[in-house]
Amino acid sequence: MNRIAPSPAIDDLDRRIVKATQSGLPLVPRPYHALAETLGVTPEQIMDRMRRLLAKGIIRRIGAVPNHYRLGYTANGMSVWDVDDAAVAETGAAMGQLDFVSHCYHRPRQLPIWPYNLFAMVHGRSREEVEAKVKKIAALLGDREDGHDILYSTRILKKTGLRLVD
Repeated sequence: MNRIAPSPAIDDLDRRIVKATQSGLPLVPRPYHALAETLGVTPEQIMDRMRRLLAKGIIRRIGAVPNHYRLGYTANGMSVWDVDDAAVAETGAAMGQLDFVSHCYHRPRQLPIWPYNLFAMVHGRSREEVEAKVKKIAALLGDREDGHDILYSTRILKKTGLRLVD
């Protein structure tokens, strides 16, 4: 029986694009053009490939990653919420639209120790500012939440995603 090997998820150019951008896009007015010049392809090829990699889920997003501490936001609190599992997607979408929530996601509860299933990161210049923002979330949710708490960052951890190596 003849078997056809599956095609790789990414080819050589995709791999070179991922490796060239995994630490960030060039900080220039036209980053895709600079990247294209470095890799010896056209900017259109770079943009088309990156769109395809996003659509396939090979890369999750392209976006700015600010250093909140350097911007003066030193009170960073992960607000954790106990919401009905049936409403977590709708509730999370509403929370994620708030301009002071940098990211919001669903995680399984770990009963009886951990009742929370929805997490929303809130940044502020003080704990009081974070607490005021969390109160706004609580007001938005109303009776859709059965409790919440805030977990404050105590140290900075370097955050990186998966890295391709040679």
